[in-house]
Amino acid sequence: MTRLLTTLCMIALLVSCKSDPKNPNDVSHPISDTSSKGSTSEKNSTSQIEEKLTVAEEIAYAHGLKNWNEVSQIDFTFNVDNNGNHFERSWRWNPKTDDVKLTTGKEVITYNRKSIDSTSIKADQSFINDKFWLLAPYQMVWDEGTIISKSTKEIAPMSKTELNKITVLYANEGGYTPGDAYDFYFDNKHEIKEWIFRKGNTTKPTMITSFENYGDFNGLKIAKDHIKSEGNWKLYFTNITVK
Repeated sequence: MTRLLTTLCMIALLVSCKSDPKNPNDVSHPISDTSSKGSTSEKNSTSQIEEKLTVAEEIAYAHGLKNWNEVSQIDFTFNVDNNGNHFERSWRWNPKTDDVKLTTGKEVITYNRKSIDSTSIKADQSFINDKFWLLAPYQMVWDEGTIISKSTKEIAPMSKTELNKITVLYANEGGYTPGDAYDFYFDNKHEIKEWIFRKGNTTKPTMITSFENYGDFNGLKIAKDHIKSEGNWKLYFTNITVK
């Protein structure tokens, strides 16, 4: 059983966030309702605000980042099914205080991300990984030390349709797994549809999955399912609540 859980954990940790240095509650870019009517000066002002948003910010706002400041608690269960084997762990995160609670089976670990020590670092590595899967559209705005490419049009690896693409490259230093790259494929509404994870920025994909089964959780737009095109593998979220 221990070997099984270890294997599944390694699979789950194939994609992990580098670090979380920015305060996720610091949302400094306003979002405008372009459908509202107003004077010419108001419309020009709206255009100027929109021009200031990067593609990464547009993606984050399309997934509900403007509502993040209202979030005080997120609960979710991270699941991986792989060839008939199941692994899961459940989290409670209070982003305003950075208190974290991990539940795996009968084991419960609580800690604060501002004071990580030898007893909590393994739990925090898992938390960063699982949160990155859950909130990937936001992480590309929150995370520092990244290089984000310009948006291009390319054929997506899974759907074989033309989508927009940006690459997020993490610095070679800092965080738990530095130097990795992520290719995000998104539609014209800035909704992420697929991604490629490339460990160590290799040219060969390490993992390719979909983003699907989106749900709205108090204004946060979250993809609940991630599926590979090959094999019996699925990463998904259950028991999601946002307060």
